[in-house]
Amino acid sequence: LPAPKDVVVYSYNFHSSLRWSPIKVDRGVVLYTVHFKTGAFQKWDEMNCTRIAQTECSFPMSLKVRRWTVVLRVRAELGQVTSNWVETDPFVAERNTTIGPPKVNSVNVSSNSLLVSVTPPFASEAGDVLEYHVSYWENATSTTKKETTTSNTLFKIENLKELTLYCFSIRVELTTIHLQLLGLQSVQECHRTTVS
Repeated sequence: LPAPKDVVVYSYNFHSSLRWSPIKVDRGVVLYTVHFKTGAFQKWDEMNCTRIAQTECSFPMSLKVRRWTVVLRVRAELGQVTSNWVETDPFVAERNTTIGPPKVNSVNVSSNSLLVSVTPPFASEAGDVLEYHVSYWENATSTTKKETTTSNTLFKIENLKELTLYCFSIRVELTTIHLQLLGLQSVQECHRTTVS
């Protein structure tokens, strides 16, 4: 039986899963089994994915510790026949996850500022420092972007001209004791300031 291909850990905002390409056979249904081991405990253990038909296996709660090093393996099974195991590279969520953009809840417009409220993309843990990097620009032809950084989920983009269309985009930077991780840029949003 051929071994699974394209075996990869997919991780977004610390929600992680193992994914792979399906194996095609003429007869029967191929099932998959996933094991894991941690850097601290070098013994293969069953995940919640034994003889499953799907080609994705989500990490159980027990593997949600961000700093742990985890190695996973998957094999295909058809009746009594099994493929070789395919192992992943060591995965550490804190280093290898992709951080999504924050969610913009509301924008209150005045004549010279935008008051922006955001929700972070994931629940932070003790010791996390989250900073929001805000790029904003006047939506004219030649645009110079300005940057501001804040750790508040409610912040003002100030000193704007009245009756002018401004656009902004935000990304999150997570700083822990061990490292810094920069998230993805949000889709730009544009708002016109009012008249004073």
